[in-house]
Amino acid sequence: MANLNALENAMPVAPLKLVALPGAAMLGDMVNNHLVSYRRKINNVHRADHAFNGYIENNYLANCSTPRFGSGEGKGQLAESVRGKDLFFLVDVCNNSLTYKMFGYENHMSPDDHYQDLKRLISAARGKAHRITVIMPFMYEGRQHKRSGRESLDCAYALSELAEMGVDNIITFDCHDPRVANATPLCGFDNFTPNYQFARTLLSNENDLIIDKEHTVVISPDEGALDRAIYFATVLGVDTGMFYKRRDYTQIINGKNPIVAHEFLGDNIDGKDVIIMDDMISSGDSMIDTARQLKAMNAKRVFICCTFGLFTNGLDAFDKAYEKCYFDKIITTNLTYTPPEVLQRPYYLQADMSKFIASIIDFMNHDSSLMNALTPTEKIHKILSLYNERNENIEF
Repeated sequence: MANLNALENAMPVAPLKLVALPGAAMLGDMVNNHLVSYRRKINNVHRADHAFNGYIENNYLANCSTPRFGSGEGKGQLAESVRGKDLFFLVDVCNNSLTYKMFGYENHMSPDDHYQDLKRLISAARGKAHRITVIMPFMYEGRQHKRSGRESLDCAYALSELAEMGVDNIITFDCHDPRVANATPLCGFDNFTPNYQFARTLLSNENDLIIDKEHTVVISPDEGALDRAIYFATVLGVDTGMFYKRRDYTQIINGKNPIVAHEFLGDNIDGKDVIIMDDMISSGDSMIDTARQLKAMNAKRVFICCTFGLFTNGLDAFDKAYEKCYFDKIITTNLTYTPPEVLQRPYYLQADMSKFIASIIDFMNHDSSLMNALTPTEKIHKILSLYNERNENIEF
């Protein structure tokens, strides 16, 4: 839990309201429940002041909707006043489970649809709210972060568009390339990683791990994920390695250069437990191939930790890979929509991020340092120490 004591003497910027778009409704409910619990526990000196009426509420969720016309056009509606409120918009652009009717046909919502609905609701609130913060865990068009030839710069344009609409802060998680923040140098941009949640989920579900250099190694599946792998390995006190993706740059398939082979760079992993760190699982082909090669190199167990589990090509390939013992567990977060069938798989674990998001919102609403909500290194060291003691009565 975050260090709530730091908020006892802090004054809120404005009354708090959470605007959870339909695609993030489930996560929004969980975040709201934590916010209600936080505010009741905080012994804030200003809580009884009439000037801060509404500091403790039973619900911080704003009543909003994004209805559609029969033509597919939409609009954003706020069914309550947001004047003077500190608004936090929560959106999941990867939730493909929602549908709408267009000319009688059933359409699944795309990232473009979710992003457009976000802008509609911001437009409905702009000019009335005290401050606007957008929490977009999966950065819209984050994979199109740089230009190669005659290409659009979708992510950079989306960020600049939000800034022009009056958004003050943008919060995201494990951004594909955090340097896209350069598109809005005067707008707050925070990029968080779920390292602590990964460690807590893994350690609470595996009771026979030995976390040291002789028994565990952290692997990056490509050069882009190396930074997060190095950090996680350093905190755990283990070694790290990397796979280099050798691509065929003479052709483009599905918008990208196909991978020819994965070349491993690192020490011997014979008999060691391996933790693979990456930002997302899309189709999963690259991740499965990485796990297969690690098992071929005689890795003991393979644990895959990815922030976003999209599973765009379904689960058949993962089911077959699991049957062949290429990997042992997959851990992703609930920052994006997770299909129900994924939750039922024996190899799947989910890291809950709702409490972390709630603590970020609470500290931002008080204009307090987010270091009070972060400190992942100390937290990981603490749960690692408890784990090494093997006390079954301790809850991580």
